[in-house]
Amino acid sequence: MQKKKYSTGWRNENNTPSLSEVFSSVYVPKKKGIWRKFFAFTGPGLLIAVGYMDPGNWATDIAGGSKFGYMLLSVIFISNFFAIILQHLALKLGIVCERDLAQACRDHYPKFINFILWILCEIAISACDLAEIIGSVLALKLLFGIPITWGVLITVIDVFIILFFQYKGFRYIESVVAALIFTILICFSFEIISSKPEIFSILKGIIPNIEIIKNSHSFYISIGILGATVMPHNLYLHSSIIQTRDYPRTFEGKKMAIKYATIDSTLSLSLAFFINAAILIISASTFHKTGHTDVKDIMDAHKLLTPILGKLSGVFFALALLASGQNSTLTGTLAGQIVMEGFISLKFKPWIRRLITRLIAIVPAMIAAIVYGEKGTSELLIISQIILSIQLSFAIIPLVCFTGDYKKMGPFVNGPIIKISAWFITIIIIVLNLFLIYDILL
Repeated sequence: MQKKKYSTGWRNENNTPSLSEVFSSVYVPKKKGIWRKFFAFTGPGLLIAVGYMDPGNWATDIAGGSKFGYMLLSVIFISNFFAIILQHLALKLGIVCERDLAQACRDHYPKFINFILWILCEIAISACDLAEIIGSVLALKLLFGIPITWGVLITVIDVFIILFFQYKGFRYIESVVAALIFTILICFSFEIISSKPEIFSILKGIIPNIEIIKNSHSFYISIGILGATVMPHNLYLHSSIIQTRDYPRTFEGKKMAIKYATIDSTLSLSLAFFINAAILIISASTFHKTGHTDVKDIMDAHKLLTPILGKLSGVFFALALLASGQNSTLTGTLAGQIVMEGFISLKFKPWIRRLITRLIAIVPAMIAAIVYGEKGTSELLIISQIILSIQLSFAIIPLVCFTGDYKKMGPFVNGPIIKISAWFITIIIIVLNLFLIYDILL
């Protein structure tokens, strides 16, 4: 028995399924065609893509586009490539080891290290929830004129909306997320057409430019974009929700699951890239082009969009923001539950867990709204993305280590190309974050 435990690479042999209430609950046809299987695995990728188009992305993309035009498109493109690789590793960990990333850390590291990782992850989730609150609050103000302080309190209702869909079944959550993403897509398609961007400048912006590193301001925004694009809590989330699929827990079954889950993830993140790029392109073609190079927040962007592109453009912008905030709320709740149950085996009722996370995020949002108003909430949005960027390293390193360990992954261990790529991405992220901390301290 001891030998068997050692061969798996995990201390705990009898692992409790992640999100046990929905574990293996989505039917996967065993002998149907490719498209039926692909449809069965479609969903988790969309939930992950939500984190890559949340309100935190808006502030950094708007600031980057207005200040530097299309130049930072390359940063979004590279960040999205990083995300595709990292999410592939996350889903592979969940499928092969039947553990989410939090459970894997608990079954590998000593208690002290686990406690630190858990605290850091909780801080990141609270920072992410803060971005969701601010996005929803600003959208409510833009659409209905609701004051910022009242909007912050209204976001508590999200707790009950999420619970309603969670009890209906996991496919219901995926359907709601898909509908909201489709809403965002339609809104930004309209904005892109209205802003009439320069195609040649867009293609040029996708090519990396050395000026991004030379200019301290563009470098600072680039790290913010990285933090807003590659979300640490998504790595925990993806490794868990992929296990909701009822695929055979055999070698062939896991191989099939990895194949279709990777396709789902890659296509969904490509959609997220389009939306992120659209925000920056609209900012560049609307603000930078007309000399408004200091647009740093969502409210300023909305005020300028309406006179430049028309009233309908402002409405679509606010509607997409509201959909983005609500979508991120759904995935943030699940991530919080996964992290707490995975790291410390502590289970709360979903509504209690959600209420705790939301209240932690509401306090700074309310203080900023009362003391500083709109500007304060916008500054908090940028700060939340910097926190996420710094925490990212502490999620990536364990993920890359686990998926590169033959004892844990067996024949599914990362190949040489994936292993080199994953460590290259990890080193880049660590170096960028060290530069960021150095810059902040000085």
